[in-house]
Amino acid sequence: MSFRESVRHSFRRFVRLDCQVVREHDFRLVADLALDLSTKGMMVRARTRVLTGEEVIVTFKPPRTNVWIDATATVARVLHGRRPGDLGVCLGLEFDRLSAEDEGVLFTSLRGLTAPEPLRPPRMLVMPEPLRAVRAA
Repeated sequence: MSFRESVRHSFRRFVRLDCQVVREHDFRLVADLALDLSTKGMMVRARTRVLTGEEVIVTFKPPRTNVWIDATATVARVLHGRRPGDLGVCLGLEFDRLSAEDEGVLFTSLRGLTAPEPLRPPRMLVMPEPLRAVRAA
């Protein structure tokens, strides 16, 4: 027996924001458009090749605010744009540390925005053997 379960720990919101993402070691612009955003990270459209694990500096203005946020982030995922529904080559960035003030501004600005459409169905998680026996009884 298996069941579907969401494994996300923060809420993502659909956005289209201008941003600047530069590689930390050479200050080369690697992305310029945010596609979705959360208090833990963002997905951006890539302009150049970047490797998972690279350190980047992100600058963006959250929706419905006049506040600029500067943050360091790590490339957590590279989407190569090969799957149906992918938006081209994109980078999943995980913020390294945001100040409590910036995280509060970001949280408030994302409230009420719509979540992005899932590109794939949820993963099937298999229940551990002891739970199967309990459920069957």
